[in-house]
Amino acid sequence: MKQGIKRPGALLLLLLTLLLAVSGVSAGLIFRSSNSVAKYPSLIDATIDTLTAGLASKKFTSVDLVKAYLSRIAEVNETLHAVTEVNPDALIDAAKLDVERSAGSIRGPLHGIPLLIKNNIATNDRMNTTAGSWALVGAKVPRDATVVQKLRGAGAILLGKTNLSQWANYRSLNSSNGWSALGGQGYGPYFPNEDPWGSSSGNGIASALGLALGCLGTETDGSIIDPSSFNNLVGIKPTVGLTSRHLVIPVSEHQDTVGPMARTVKDAAYILQAIAGKDPRDNYTSAIPGGVLPDYVASCKLSALSGTRLGIPRNVISLRSDNTTGPMMEAFEKALGVLQAAGATIVEDTNFPAAAEFQISHLPTVILNADFVVNLESYLGSLTHNPRNITSLASLREFTRSFPLEDYPTRDTGLWDAALQGWNNTDPRFWPAYQQNLYYGDDGGVLGAIERNRLDAVILPSKFAADWAATVGSPIVTVPLGFYPAGVPVVKNSWNLVESAPNIPFGFSFLGAKFTEAKLIGMAYAFEQRTKVRDKVQPYIVPKTELSNVVGKYGVV
Repeated sequence: MKQGIKRPGALLLLLLTLLLAVSGVSAGLIFRSSNSVAKYPSLIDATIDTLTAGLASKKFTSVDLVKAYLSRIAEVNETLHAVTEVNPDALIDAAKLDVERSAGSIRGPLHGIPLLIKNNIATNDRMNTTAGSWALVGAKVPRDATVVQKLRGAGAILLGKTNLSQWANYRSLNSSNGWSALGGQGYGPYFPNEDPWGSSSGNGIASALGLALGCLGTETDGSIIDPSSFNNLVGIKPTVGLTSRHLVIPVSEHQDTVGPMARTVKDAAYILQAIAGKDPRDNYTSAIPGGVLPDYVASCKLSALSGTRLGIPRNVISLRSDNTTGPMMEAFEKALGVLQAAGATIVEDTNFPAAAEFQISHLPTVILNADFVVNLESYLGSLTHNPRNITSLASLREFTRSFPLEDYPTRDTGLWDAALQGWNNTDPRFWPAYQQNLYYGDDGGVLGAIERNRLDAVILPSKFAADWAATVGSPIVTVPLGFYPAGVPVVKNSWNLVESAPNIPFGFSFLGAKFTEAKLIGMAYAFEQRTKVRDKVQPYIVPKTELSNVVGKYGVV
């Protein structure tokens, strides 16, 4: 390590220690009920409703919540590398929101609720937005990302930034899920050295362990669904255009989307409600039907599966099954009975005609490369301070190859190399290629299957789900389905990360037509409430700090 460059984990631990040490001067007023002997919610299981009830009854404050979550991060982050940076203003923000609450001003269900966001979602504050790269440390943006503005407006507290697969898994051909140069290698919490999946890897780890109430992630192809599935979470990958991507470090304008990762469907729905909607700075949001949002939280009904038609593309399952997916398929087949008992009709063999061709096609990567070159340059051009003068993919590649902490050439720049050698999305060859790529998800894929078979959704094990919705930007909701059983072989990848082993979770996905999130959320909620899978296995590592360890322990607030 170069002299003068400090290890990010050590800096984060120092900041956490300092924040907790000085937290006693954060507000100067007591907001807690003076005679309450509270039974506090467990933070690994807490929901927005339970935290809001505790805040409303003055059993604890938002400042207490921030202190507890910061302490939980400090307990496990040196082992799991979930969080790259904590917000130095989180306690101040919490105190202000406590003052508002005490004055009777409540912004909504997220008022005073701490969340973490992926480190490619820009904030115009004292935190960095880096995509996990040293190239953007110290860079500044002109304003918060629109989704961040919406979260702050809804009263959420931004607790910090989570680690991710660097550049949202769009740099290397030979890197690992959950690794970034800035944040190190993240690990899942259900088995030692577990692959956290990605690219919203830190989100998955943090939400699973209650390092925040939930997280905001991004997906181009699998980056919310996969880490949610393998970290025992609910993840909502919204339709492209439902949530703004303004000042989110991009991969592809045609596929990028921003969505929540949380422990329950209802919590994920609350967060989606807060961030969705039109944004003049992202013209894709103009496609929202009528410009009006459904009530996603109200969609969480136990009866939501009744009368639905759910299709299974068996050819996709055949293409994607391997020697590790047996337990997933066994759990999936058992889940069909749950769906039928809830009133759903299962429609077999709603196959994707283009599945086999799509499986071997290079076109999806060509489209992403074409977008990435242009979209990244646009983001870099929006920076108000760019200390390393990174203005294009070419200059970013040059920095990455020459800066030792970027771990090149051990982790290559293969995706960037291909993108720089090809054509971009301003080239006349792009549009016909893009139309062919759409076919894989439309008539040849998930949207065609939904339309032909009059389906409410397609259902798949979550490991098989993401690709089919990616090319057309259609939505997915994943919910916990099960866990690898005792006795299954431990399977590791080339980076020695464990991909399957006893107790590692996996999920069940509902894939829908564009802008059908309310319907998908309802079905996912009805399934979740009937299965209650999440609590059946606990992580092997769990932080011990709870609200009872914090309330009244760090001085007067």
